[in-house]
Amino acid sequence: MPADFRFNSWGERFLPYHSDAASAEAILGELGIERIASELVLEGGAVTVDGEGTLITTEQCVLNPNRNPGLSREAIEAELRARLGAEKVIWLPFGQYEDEHTDGHVDGVCTYVRPGVVMAQTCDDPANANQRLLAENLDVLRAAIDAAGRALEVIELPLLPYFDFDGSELTVSYVNFYVANGGVVVPLADHPMDAEALSVIAAAFPDREVVGVPGRVVSYGGGGPHCITQQVPPAGMPRPREILGR
Repeated sequence: MPADFRFNSWGERFLPYHSDAASAEAILGELGIERIASELVLEGGAVTVDGEGTLITTEQCVLNPNRNPGLSREAIEAELRARLGAEKVIWLPFGQYEDEHTDGHVDGVCTYVRPGVVMAQTCDDPANANQRLLAENLDVLRAAIDAAGRALEVIELPLLPYFDFDGSELTVSYVNFYVANGGVVVPLADHPMDAEALSVIAAAFPDREVVGVPGRVVSYGGGGPHCITQQVPPAGMPRPREILGR
């Protein structure tokens, strides 16, 4: 059964949003899927999970006062445990510097490849504001222990392409890919870095077909393939702790 978290349009940023906030309940009702309601404000791009009890998020987003001002970190973790079966929450300090739309969603800087292995966006340019932020994230990931007691294997992706789009300088985060059955959908920037990024991601997913798609327009809107997709579980899907055998 899916958890239906509250949506407040990324901290009341885009108005009105009441129809958007009601859409999940309406869709689940139409599909006949039981809904687990939560009072926590949370977006899908704000978390990445391994399916084995570990959840990664960012302080910049989930602890932002525009989301859940009355909840402490401990209260938020308790709700993530109750609704998503998260036994361990790893808090990265930052999202991407340019991510003003979502206040630093984790899917722009880090995502799970498989349990125990993550891919992290990094930046080698000391003149880029992302260099320091993403280095701090990397330190947290390298020191982290997941719910299974494993140190994380971290695959770095130090490729951050910039381009001009309608007069604005934008970047595409290659780690904002979507993992589908048998495949991985990767945003591309129409940039010389694209080929190398696809190669790194393909090496991390040897059993899946890695497909690049144009990413500039979606980036202009503040996202990527992972941002604009959402899993819908089948009716009768067990709760997280039933999946984990707990």
